[in-house]
Amino acid sequence: FRHHMGLPSEVAATSRGAATRGVMRSVLDLIEGGATHLGVATDSVIVSFRNDLWPGYKTGEGVEPALLDQFPLVEEGLRALGVTVWGMTDLEADDALATAPARAAADPEVGRAVICTPDKDLAQCVRGTRVVQLDRRADVVRDEDGVRERFGVGPASIPDYLALVGDSADGFPGLPGWGAKSAATVLARWGSIDAVPDDPADWDVQVRGAARLAGALHEGRPLAALFHRLAARVEDAAGVLEDGVAEIAWRGPGDGLAAFCARIDAQDLERRALALSAR
Repeated sequence: FRHHMGLPSEVAATSRGAATRGVMRSVLDLIEGGATHLGVATDSVIVSFRNDLWPGYKTGEGVEPALLDQFPLVEEGLRALGVTVWGMTDLEADDALATAPARAAADPEVGRAVICTPDKDLAQCVRGTRVVQLDRRADVVRDEDGVRERFGVGPASIPDYLALVGDSADGFPGLPGWGAKSAATVLARWGSIDAVPDDPADWDVQVRGAARLAGALHEGRPLAALFHRLAARVEDAAGVLEDGVAEIAWRGPGDGLAAFCARIDAQDLERRALALSAR
């Protein structure tokens, strides 16, 4: 999306491979920066089981055709680069991004697993300093302390946090009246929505409008449970690192890279990939 939207509109509308070239360059940046094992998760289909749970959940509606057409092209280009692609259909790309570090961190040979996205819902997957989140645009690495500093709660409470405040990017609103400060204060005390008392008289933390918020929570617990399920990432996605981290070792580009780069007028990517593989 960012590579496409960053182009002048007339270029984005006419250049079929522009965003694909941008994504491939970005992945090559990671390899050039020292990444030896990497996988890229994509939404091959922009729907999941979550759309069945909540009618307002995000879909591909409104995505420009010029951008939507590049979704399969990006997957093809990355595979030509020799990069593992997890094309998700029943689940979402975020579920693959949650599964991969969970499984990688179980391998004693893995020093650190890095989730390369600033998306707040993936903050729930951070574990100590072993599984971290990287915002590449801001050049910020968040470990567990960093997540707590940003949101006021630890990674395990992120689905509860999003259930209360909502997530406009994913299309669910949260509960009425709840905001970032109130959610962080309450969840820092009790950890999860289920543990928060219904009676505000039992709240031993200072929250503005506690009675109103407690009432919204009491009435909205079923909805909060649904939003929690929408926000929680799946960490056992099929086909993602089931055979260990060796499957995502980058061993250089595939035989089809030259032809693919010629199709999208990106011969510089082929030269760069070959130079990196020869290091």
